[in-house]
Amino acid sequence: MFARGAAVALYQPQWGQVRNMATLKDITRRLKSIKNIQKITKSMKMVSAAKYARAERELKPARVYGTGALALYEKAEIKAPEDKKKHLLIGVSSDRGLCGAIHTSIAKTLKNEITNLSNAGKEVMVVGVGDKIRSLLQRTHSNYFLLTFKEVGRRPPSFGDASIIALELLNSGYEFDEGSVIYNRFRSVISYKTDEKPIFSLETVAGSESLSIYDDIDADVLRNYQEFTLANILYYSLKESTTSEQSARMTAMDNASKNASEMIDKLTLTFNRTRQAVITKELIEIISGAAALD
Repeated sequence: MFARGAAVALYQPQWGQVRNMATLKDITRRLKSIKNIQKITKSMKMVSAAKYARAERELKPARVYGTGALALYEKAEIKAPEDKKKHLLIGVSSDRGLCGAIHTSIAKTLKNEITNLSNAGKEVMVVGVGDKIRSLLQRTHSNYFLLTFKEVGRRPPSFGDASIIALELLNSGYEFDEGSVIYNRFRSVISYKTDEKPIFSLETVAGSESLSIYDDIDADVLRNYQEFTLANILYYSLKESTTSEQSARMTAMDNASKNASEMIDKLTLTFNRTRQAVITKELIEIISGAAALD
């Protein structure tokens, strides 16, 4: 019995040493992975900063399209009649993530609008610009989708992209009365606001009583202007959303890099303390063994 007990006492420090060494290996492996992640986040921040600078530079002339396109609606005070039931919602996002709450804010606004309009007895359809909107609403609101567009956000948006979206919408066969374009409006590098712009069908605009302030508007001219206005509003919304997305991604990657630095400091401290404990324990075992031999 005593010999067996002595064997257990003899091998117990060895198991403790192996356990500490495994812990050091785990910490080293985790430190290496976090440092690699930090390199990625810093690189993404630099790329987003370059894309943000370009997007902000292109946003200023694009805002002229947005304000000019809504001039007719504001001057003529166009509003859809109360008996009109068909409402269209266009959510503008992109296909890429890692940019904070950019996409979830659009999805949340769309959900609230769908609930409010449905409770008011209106027929609601949704057009998703960007794959993120579709993935966020697919499980709960898939029956409301009319059209979805992918490959958004990989390249800077152009007026041609907005024209394609507007053309597909007009050729879809869905005759809406009024609608809203929901997007993220850029405010500053660290701030954006979810906003919406109104859109109206050709019948709603042509039937407006205040349209008489304009002299002799031909039906073809009004139709062309209405299609051009829809493309302008979409182009403006895409530019605003892109600038907001790049600024949010740049901020998110900066925060991720800072968090990685904090984790690296804590893990380095833990590694040093664990290594010092292992060295101290080994020294105690050596001294104790030497003292036992004496």
